[in-house]
Amino acid sequence: MLRRLPTPSHPDLLIGTATGDDAAVWRVAGDRAMVATVDVFTPIVDDPRTWGAIAAANSASDVYAMGGQPLFALNIAGWPRDELSLDLLADVFEGASEVAERGRWMVVGGHTIDAVEPFFGQSVMGEVHPDRIITNNAAQPGDVIILTKPIGTGIVTTAAKRLSLADAGAGGRIGALHAAVVASMTKLNDDAATAALAFGVRAGTDITGFGLLGHLHKLALGSGVAITLAYSSIPFFDGVGALLDEGFVPGGTARNLEFVTPFTNVTALDGSVRNMNLLADPQTSGGLALCVAPDRAQDLLHTLLGTGHVAAIIAIVDPVGSATAAGTLQITA
Repeated sequence: MLRRLPTPSHPDLLIGTATGDDAAVWRVAGDRAMVATVDVFTPIVDDPRTWGAIAAANSASDVYAMGGQPLFALNIAGWPRDELSLDLLADVFEGASEVAERGRWMVVGGHTIDAVEPFFGQSVMGEVHPDRIITNNAAQPGDVIILTKPIGTGIVTTAAKRLSLADAGAGGRIGALHAAVVASMTKLNDDAATAALAFGVRAGTDITGFGLLGHLHKLALGSGVAITLAYSSIPFFDGVGALLDEGFVPGGTARNLEFVTPFTNVTALDGSVRNMNLLADPQTSGGLALCVAPDRAQDLLHTLLGTGHVAAIIAIVDPVGSATAAGTLQITA
């Protein structure tokens, strides 16, 4: 286990490392704060331009998860230039720039190093009003949790890597499913963040590498609450269960399960390996999990659906009690 590092503290550091939130927030004026984040990963698709687009959307997601608007970004890349053409890296950069243009932030520079295997991502800087930050430590008992994208990107991209190009490409066995997942991963969370702020959301997170359970646990722990998750309400990509049954399990799934199992109660659900693998599937550029007051939940959900999100109410926030510790996840059918 990584030893605990010092927790920084400063009057203008509004969000630091204390709760493991999605991004750092630094006050620069009474009504302005900067949001800063960084994320990189190795290729999860074959097309370099698509990889760049996914990586840029994934990096900016942390800013949206805080209720912010990205302003500019720096590219961060590692490239084995003796094995892969620099033209391919240019394609990666172009894909990222196309998404940045769509999200109204600018790519203003970056840094590339020689690497054994390629990796790419962005350090994104954004802006948020200090009084309108969405954090992972502000969920209140009674809140309803809305998820804005389906789960299953890890399973599908793992299958696409292991299957032939004919299977994963257009017209292939999983071609339509893979295309749907790519479309979801390149869809920005900007509209979701805007809607969340309009409906008074002050607690939330994005669902990425720790999987749905891991990120909800961090949200519950930081907020001092518990969460009851309704399995049947969770949106999954059509076909991910069948791929899971074929053995397409991402490498990070087992680590995610090891992390969340001590905090998870599945007595009311068939806690099969299959179901738990779905809930622990590591996501790339996943959706936002937004905590909203129950009287505003249906209106927020309607707004999200109207902007093209495959959104659903998946959970409620519970108070902790004598038998329920903060961070506990209760999974029901």
